[in-house]
Amino acid sequence: MRIVLLSLVSYLVFVNPLLAAQPDLLVADFEGETYGEWQVTGEAFGTGPAAGTLPNQMHVEGFEGKRLVNSFLKGDRTTGTLTSPEFTVERKYISFLMGGGRHATQTCINLLHEGKIVRTSTGPNDQPGGSERLDWDSWDVTDLAGKQIKIQIVDNATGGWGHVNVDHILQSDKRRGVSLIRRELGVVSTDYFQVPVKNGATKRGVKLIVEDQIVRDFEIELCPAGSIGSADFLSYADVRAFRGKSIRVEAMLPVDSLDLNAIVPVEAIPATGGDAQQRPAFHFTSRRGWLNDPNGLVYAQGEWHLFYQHNPYGWNWGNMHWGHAVSTDLLNWKELPTALFPRTWNDMAFSGSAVVDARNTSGFQTGSDPALVAAYTSTGRGECIVFSNDRGRTWTEFEGNPVVKHQGRDPKLIWHAATSKWVMAVYNERPNVERGIVFHTSPNLKEWTETSRIEGFYECPDLFPLTVDAGTNESDKSVQKWVLYGADGKYLLGDFDGKAFTKQGDKQQVWFGNFYAAQTYDNAPDGRRVQIGWANGVTFPGQPFNQQMTVPVELTLRSTPSGTKMFAEPVREVAAASQKRGLATKLSVDHLDLVAGQEVELMSHPLKHNQLDVTVQLEPQRAESVTLRLCGVPIVFDAKKSSLTCRKVTAPASLREGKLELRVISDNGSLELFVNGGEAALSVGGFPSETDRQLKALATGGNATLRMLNVGDLGPRE
Repeated sequence: MRIVLLSLVSYLVFVNPLLAAQPDLLVADFEGETYGEWQVTGEAFGTGPAAGTLPNQMHVEGFEGKRLVNSFLKGDRTTGTLTSPEFTVERKYISFLMGGGRHATQTCINLLHEGKIVRTSTGPNDQPGGSERLDWDSWDVTDLAGKQIKIQIVDNATGGWGHVNVDHILQSDKRRGVSLIRRELGVVSTDYFQVPVKNGATKRGVKLIVEDQIVRDFEIELCPAGSIGSADFLSYADVRAFRGKSIRVEAMLPVDSLDLNAIVPVEAIPATGGDAQQRPAFHFTSRRGWLNDPNGLVYAQGEWHLFYQHNPYGWNWGNMHWGHAVSTDLLNWKELPTALFPRTWNDMAFSGSAVVDARNTSGFQTGSDPALVAAYTSTGRGECIVFSNDRGRTWTEFEGNPVVKHQGRDPKLIWHAATSKWVMAVYNERPNVERGIVFHTSPNLKEWTETSRIEGFYECPDLFPLTVDAGTNESDKSVQKWVLYGADGKYLLGDFDGKAFTKQGDKQQVWFGNFYAAQTYDNAPDGRRVQIGWANGVTFPGQPFNQQMTVPVELTLRSTPSGTKMFAEPVREVAAASQKRGLATKLSVDHLDLVAGQEVELMSHPLKHNQLDVTVQLEPQRAESVTLRLCGVPIVFDAKKSSLTCRKVTAPASLREGKLELRVISDNGSLELFVNGGEAALSVGGFPSETDRQLKALATGGNATLRMLNVGDLGPRE
């Protein structure tokens, strides 16, 4: 009788699902603090499920509930297995959420029958980059109906992506999982394909293929086909190079998905997007998507070029391209088409620099104007060289790439005139050695020789000379120092002979707050040293763009009572724009006494917008602190601590002859403050109040004097 009943169950469940569609059976959801009856070996899985992301791991997402199996415990070096109790196959499919490394037999989930592996799956990742997102997978187990099986989760890998993520194992009559979906897009007749983005949707790998060659490869939070109207923004795949050729799109998507139908051709990218009242007016933001490090800053033929790390397909970091914008005044930027594309989603175009090869040492020049040459990190290859003969609009790969291959990134190119050689300063990591910068030299930008190394720097190096007290009566043009700069804004002064940097003193710092990975311009006119940084952490929720660059500044070296220091002041173009527009109010103060405890409104009428250039000179006298409140944002000088604080950012601020000079550059999304002519600079993210549109002053603990106040108008975006 038992055999007859089992046969009937097998028929109903596996042969005729219309008669016996059954609810799912949960095998394990891993929501407990321990694994219960599951058997654990090794260290990788710990004593119980992980509460999400583990230390030093990228963000883990896509699991259900609060816990999951995550073998990244203590990193990728640990190994082990996790095996279920035996259970009976009662549905058509065994389904599970899976992520982690793609190493067959080493990072996998196995189905065991009579001690043998009869099904197996791995995670999706085996290269640098990638995502810790889990996705559904399923095994068809109709041939195992009524059999006893076990689930075994394995981590026997110790290298990159040597871990596995698993959650929510169940038996089901419905297949869950993804499959390769293809769609022919036809002959390319426009410059772009429009791709809708839904923030928080499952991230999918999408490939555009021409003549069986992958030409665009990216990850995207693709908006489901049935909810295009709710897309957070529209991204654009650049296909200009493939006009007249047939193209198709492929992606791993849920079974029977129609999501690729939302990818349609368009002729151009809209000039702007989102709420114009939220977009900064003179701080660069990309039209769509994420940006971070400025790259390839170079001045050529009347244009300031700003290349930058860019994800055109998402609001968050990923898919690193080189975006491109140009300006004639460092304030008004025109975004151009993408300059450099990643070869694949895990071989991205990371940070680098650009130069004008005025002497044609590379032989890349084809026209009458010098070629632009850039160095960037290809994450799958190493440091690579590209060149352009059309003002940076298109770039050609040097056939000898990579020119430097090591464990590092972010090559900075300079011409060292004294030795008539090119120098590449590049961040370098070596096992069991402090992180640092390695210097290479080359006569032609093609063949490079390592010459020296300096420890104690991390990412995005910059290297340049400055004359001490240039442009002043105290200037001695023979007194020149070299500056070695890191991503965190800390710098060393010293000497550079073309091969090695010799430091003079300890690290110093100009910038504080939302500031990272700054670079300076090559070939800037009049010998100016112009710098732009990434205002990291300055976000724009609800907008199609995310992050911004800092205001461009000019760097100088000046003698101070405490030694030679670097100063950062907004470029002269900012003051010129402010003078052109005039005052933002009808009042310019040249003397005002501040009585302790009495807040004073300084404006004759409310400020109309956030684009301001405010210059203040304070004389604290006996006051313990003086607060300026700009549109509800307090800027506090603490006389006892000799510091200036705005929101959560604090920087040193000392009096000079009893006075403090302060300049505030305000825009949508940020304030930048410059103390005593740029001795310290603060980059502070956040929007001002929409209801408090005044500038106020308050002295506490004693009286103070406002010696000078000028509020210049930088105007909203026109």
